[in-house]
Amino acid sequence: MKNEVSSYLENISLVILGIFFLAFPLVFTDITTDIFTLPKQLLLAGTVLISILILGAKMISDRALRFYRTPFDLPIFIFIIVLFLSSIFSVNRYDSLIMFIPLFLSVLLYYIITNLVRTESSVFFLTSAFILGTLLSSILSSLSLFKIYVLPFKYTYFPSFNSFGSLLDQAIYIGLALIISISLAFYCRQKNEEVDKNEAIQRVIIFTTTSILLIIGLSITIYKFLILQKILLLPLTTGVQTAFAAISQDSQRLFQSFFLGSGFGTYGTVFARFKQPAFNLDSTLWNLGFLKSSSFVLELLATAGVLGVGAFVYLIIKIIKESDGKKTIKQNFIFLAVIVAIILSFLLPFTFPVQTAFFMILGLFAANQGLNSKNPKFYEIELQFVAFKKGIIPFLSLPVASTPIPSRASTKILPVTFFILCLILVGFMSILIGQYTIADALFQKSFIAASSNNGLQTYNNQVSAIKIFPYKDSYFRTYSQTNLALANSLLATQPKNSSISAETQQTIYTLIQQSINSARTAVNISPSTATNWENLSSIYRSLIGFGQNAENFAIISEQQAIALSPNDPQGYLSLGGIYYQLGQWENAQRQFQIAVNLKPDYSNGYYNLGHALESKGDLEGALKQYETVKTLVATDKEGSKKITAEIEELKKKIGSAAQTGISQQQSGQTGISASQNQQPLNISEPQTKLPEQQTPVEIPGPASQRGEPKGKSSPTPTPSSKTPSVTPSL
Repeated sequence: MKNEVSSYLENISLVILGIFFLAFPLVFTDITTDIFTLPKQLLLAGTVLISILILGAKMISDRALRFYRTPFDLPIFIFIIVLFLSSIFSVNRYDSLIMFIPLFLSVLLYYIITNLVRTESSVFFLTSAFILGTLLSSILSSLSLFKIYVLPFKYTYFPSFNSFGSLLDQAIYIGLALIISISLAFYCRQKNEEVDKNEAIQRVIIFTTTSILLIIGLSITIYKFLILQKILLLPLTTGVQTAFAAISQDSQRLFQSFFLGSGFGTYGTVFARFKQPAFNLDSTLWNLGFLKSSSFVLELLATAGVLGVGAFVYLIIKIIKESDGKKTIKQNFIFLAVIVAIILSFLLPFTFPVQTAFFMILGLFAANQGLNSKNPKFYEIELQFVAFKKGIIPFLSLPVASTPIPSRASTKILPVTFFILCLILVGFMSILIGQYTIADALFQKSFIAASSNNGLQTYNNQVSAIKIFPYKDSYFRTYSQTNLALANSLLATQPKNSSISAETQQTIYTLIQQSINSARTAVNISPSTATNWENLSSIYRSLIGFGQNAENFAIISEQQAIALSPNDPQGYLSLGGIYYQLGQWENAQRQFQIAVNLKPDYSNGYYNLGHALESKGDLEGALKQYETVKTLVATDKEGSKKITAEIEELKKKIGSAAQTGISQQQSGQTGISASQNQQPLNISEPQTKLPEQQTPVEIPGPASQRGEPKGKSSPTPTPSSKTPSVTPSL
């Protein structure tokens, strides 16, 4: 009876794993902010958590803790521990932990596969599910190229659609499945003499056909990202440079950075901080922020340090050591896919789907290797409380081949304890993942409401999301902009030359305070993210003239953003724009000059520099900058027309000043026409600006680099549950 229950639980777990292997490349939904990645993460989480409970129940049924040991267990365990420590010691701890948890679930999936997949038919079943799911994903993507849309979702109606959200991810995934499919075709052909020939021939035909279809799908995917939607990858030189800079140039945390990096999953902060000015010369990539390095190994070096790369290399060495050349290739049809995945980790970036695929095929490889190999390193251990006359041996480890302990001496204490621990882990993870999912779904609803111009619904959904999961900086960053937009909307609805009611005025002040507090909270959560400081600066900049010291707070925040991304010319353009807004022409000129020094072909930088010079009275200098702009935008019809008109106007101004004897300083203060605020050439100005107050409103200052408020300490700001008293639109 015990064996029947155990077998039943094992079959259930295999079915669940099979569904996961089939559905993983296919799952996506628009109910979350991330259409492609988050649904796959949720599918992985559900599969792993349910499988853990089944594994625990199976051990209770077996009255013993039995674990299958492989040579890869220790390297993977060390690897995941190092990444966890990297996340814990990261400055952006919450960002890193959010990225770590999906990888942790992928590692748990590996251990589940090795402990539940114990027969050749089980390996064959899961491998077939993996190949079939990939094939279906490939077919959907291939049909979209010919504008054949079989899914009833409008957001899938474009030629470059794929179920991964990334053509590179799909190409890697299809490539791994293709290698396994080809290997299976040869493996089944070799098994002709050992099994029924008809069945073997059928399998050869099936996997040969599948391989051909996957080759077609891979070719179409490669065509898509080479022709239709070119994939922008970080150049290898920049990846190497930023990786070594991250572990050697962070003076504030040199020890942690060298051994543990910036924190797993935080490469975006590394790239912003350590990229070189030469990167700005790339006209295609210069204004992009890269969240992934040039390759997975380089990203590990930057974000998990020397220990992270060392643990991964240790795992690779173990994999290679356990192989036996051609013999392993013939016996284990997963081996080639594992080797290719390892090679690709040194050449290409690995996102979540590819990382998960790596541990999926590694788990299948380990399970299959244990079946086909007589290597004593693949074995089962059993841990029990065993009662003897002389006492109790708490942990008794026995290989499967050893003489089993009599069942009458066994106890359920360890299996039950293990199951309780599993329940605690599953409960904790379920609550955490559930909160994150609900919050993300609410934020997606808020975006839908914003697109419908429903400000109140946008506000309420974002408040609810932040209350449920207050650990994601992008939520607070978005919420800060929502509050500011609502405040502007309320002001815009008020009749001109009329006094604002006390209730409406209080609502506006509340929204502004919440906007600032939310932007500050984003900084507190992720203090090394330049985007959060830029957002905080933009909030203060919108309040110049409305809030006390807003101009100083805006400058301080933008300076901190520049410190975290020192070679980004756009940061200097924004800081120069603040000085320009305040009429500090010298300071504005200095920042605009730095921007064009960092990027010598930065047309908008020269444009702003020209206006700063014009405003301070240096008309000849301004003309020189405008001529440079005209050269840089020669291929841009609108930009060329605009700058030509301004050059003609400036020449008239210079001629008029020379004839009348008016000083250049006086003539340069006439201001800038509104037409010059158009894109792509525009003066750096705040996106929104509240009207000036006779008595500026008191507002809180920015937070420090470590996330602590300057001056007096204050509690972490949280969004108010109070909704606006009127229904504004965005």
